[in-house]
Amino acid sequence: MRCLLQKESEIKSCARQLLKTINEVATNNHATVVGLDGDLGAGKTTLTRALASELGVTESVTSPTFVIQKSYPLTNHPQFGNLVHIDAYRLEGVDSLSFLDWERSVSDPHNLILVEWPGYIASFMPPHIFTVKIEHVDETSRRVSW
Repeated sequence: MRCLLQKESEIKSCARQLLKTINEVATNNHATVVGLDGDLGAGKTTLTRALASELGVTESVTSPTFVIQKSYPLTNHPQFGNLVHIDAYRLEGVDSLSFLDWERSVSDPHNLILVEWPGYIASFMPPHIFTVKIEHVDETSRRVSW
């Protein structure tokens, strides 16, 4: 699937389509882990914000760059109880992941985990990761594909 985002309003539609696919790939065996792959400024946090809004999150969703991880409770979703947003850009291996309680998080089927910069922790990502690619087309357009 692919979305071309040329206007801010198109992000909601794209997030809705992506969430439908995420719901289809989710299982009851483990967390649903989504890798958000894209260059700096491509729109990873913007897409996360739109997904969170579609999931009913009402609090402000900001980049977890400096805190590494933010969690948002989900009260109205049949599968997910938590949205976990991780920015792996500053993580350095398994020691960094241990303070996030990574193993527990990825084993909980009620977690939807969005990981920005998944390549930085690729060797620790579960085999069932679902990858979303966000690319700059030009200064005002982005391409989101999965």
